[in-house]
Amino acid sequence: MSSNHKESFWTKYIFSIDHKVIGIQYGITSLLFLLFGFSLVMVMRWQLAYPDTEIPIIGWMFENRMLSPDMYNSFGAMHGTIMIFLGVVPIIVGAFGNYLVPLQIGACDMAFPKLNMASYWCYLMGGIVMLMGFVLPGGAASSGWTSYPPLSVVATAGQTVWLIGMLFLIASSLLGSMNIIVTIFQLRAPGLTWMKLPFFIWAQLVTSFLLVLAFPPLQAAGIFQLMDRVAFTSFFMPSGLIVGGGVTSYAGGGSPLLWQHLFWFLAHPEVYVLILPAMGIVSEVIANNTRKPLWGYKPLVYAVIFLGFTSFIVWAHHMFLTGMGETMSKFFAITTMIISVPSVVILTCLVISLWGGSIRFNTPMLFALSFLPMFGMGGVTGLPLGLPLSDIHLHDTYYVISHFHYVVAPGTIFAIFAGIYFWFPKITGKKLNEVLGKIHFTFSLIFMNGIFFPMLLQGLAGVSRRLADGGQSYAHAQSVIHYNEFMSISAWLLALAQIPFIINIIFTVFRKRDEVPDPNPWQATTLEWACPSPPIGHGNFETEPTVYRGPYEYSVPGHEKDFSPQFEKLGDK
Repeated sequence: MSSNHKESFWTKYIFSIDHKVIGIQYGITSLLFLLFGFSLVMVMRWQLAYPDTEIPIIGWMFENRMLSPDMYNSFGAMHGTIMIFLGVVPIIVGAFGNYLVPLQIGACDMAFPKLNMASYWCYLMGGIVMLMGFVLPGGAASSGWTSYPPLSVVATAGQTVWLIGMLFLIASSLLGSMNIIVTIFQLRAPGLTWMKLPFFIWAQLVTSFLLVLAFPPLQAAGIFQLMDRVAFTSFFMPSGLIVGGGVTSYAGGGSPLLWQHLFWFLAHPEVYVLILPAMGIVSEVIANNTRKPLWGYKPLVYAVIFLGFTSFIVWAHHMFLTGMGETMSKFFAITTMIISVPSVVILTCLVISLWGGSIRFNTPMLFALSFLPMFGMGGVTGLPLGLPLSDIHLHDTYYVISHFHYVVAPGTIFAIFAGIYFWFPKITGKKLNEVLGKIHFTFSLIFMNGIFFPMLLQGLAGVSRRLADGGQSYAHAQSVIHYNEFMSISAWLLALAQIPFIINIIFTVFRKRDEVPDPNPWQATTLEWACPSPPIGHGNFETEPTVYRGPYEYSVPGHEKDFSPQFEKLGDK
């Protein structure tokens, strides 16, 4: 299955159609965006901890050496946008999905390699266009990552490039997710039936369906909002709105709530776009490092499919305060409680999988294990937000920020770290350093909780988010405002905790590789470990693999080794 045709530097590394190179492009680009988005919040945390104090070192970049309220809003909007749409989704779907899906199903590439390349370049273009807002008059988008009208329609020019960039990102996601779906359906290796697929593949498949079904409404809404801004249509702008002391010329009677419905119809499935591939990564790492099969493989599969379906009928729990009426509020409260059931099933299966295992506490496993309670924390804190009565008090407070970040930061991002440490030997032929990895894990776990747990307390006290002074001007925030400094210090220490990870990556990449790297250093069972490390360009496998068994046959009685790879024909088959 190997290919020996020669390629130029440009076609091999820049405009590549090899899924592995495109996956690495996605990974490097999204990690850089994550670093930039995290840097924005470092500045915001100084403003929250010391609102009347000049920003050190980089203060010269800002007027009066402090963040103005408008600039604070802009940083907050771009932080959320960058971390979700330019960081986490591209790395967990674009990088992990592109690199691993063909390998785990025994394919030589994605179904549509040129479409795959177009997906990456649409993503990169969208990110660049969005960031152009920082150099425009008035700064970058400042209407929140949700871009709610009418504020977003009358905002500065940064909001226009935000919308244009978002259209590029949506196009990228649609191209990539359709490619993953077709690849999984059409290019599976001989013998790889549906119930022999690794759970990671099921998670990527359901995630891709979510993207294909949920993004088109937001794409239409994005075009409509762009027309409201540049062509003065009235899709989302109500008539008679007063802005800056004067009545606007919008006369079409548009509905701001229509945008909220279209946005959250995408954005709630988007939460599961963030979390389902993370669950897939964690399941692979846990099965390998417990040396036993995943407990409840079929319930896991059925739960992830049900989770994908129900994610489309809960979106309006973000809108309880819009006055949608008691009947609709009850409906969305009930569906929100229902969607917690498959999440609990998945979490339970992963926890029970630990029972009786011969657990190896290596770096990927530590990150995977920490995912379980951190995601559980995010899920439990989300339940009060799904009930109209408690949501009245908690809506738009720091409680919401904490809930969402527990799902995505020590949840999804820890799963991403687990995946990087786990599959890095496959990508490069070299393992990352375990000591640096464990230092990275320990301090990341401590400081993540140092940031987000106090936010729960502030939210319960009623402190609103998006306050440039952190609540200093509100009487009801005074009892919990002292947490701001503690959280800010935790955030800066979390940034320092990433230095071992960066050093680890750089030193390992430049370290000399063994002449014949072990293709299966973790003694794993799935198909990606059948190919050399790194895999062969444009082909992956030296010979076409055949699948003989399920994905997690560890410690099978009667077998010589404690792992039985899918691709090896043993005496029992």
